[in-house]
Amino acid sequence: MNNPTILTLYIRVGCHLCEKMQQQLAELQQYHHFSLNIIDIDADNDLRMRYGGRIPVVAAGEQEICHYYLNEEAIRKHLKTH
Repeated sequence: MNNPTILTLYIRVGCHLCEKMQQQLAELQQYHHFSLNIIDIDADNDLRMRYGGRIPVVAAGEQEICHYYLNEEAIRKHLKTH
């Protein structure tokens, strides 16, 4: 089996949208083969500057897939092509 695609979820502690997206991604993992890294942007000044007001953000490497709300179609499309 191929190595799973790695997605990164950029969050902020206490962010209700972040918590919701993390839960939705966990549910998607039951049906799609991907690994999820969760990173708190407040632990890194560069990330805080980059993503500050746009969290949660789902990315694959440098490619942003969605932010604020989960876009399942965009994630499925990315997973299908990678």
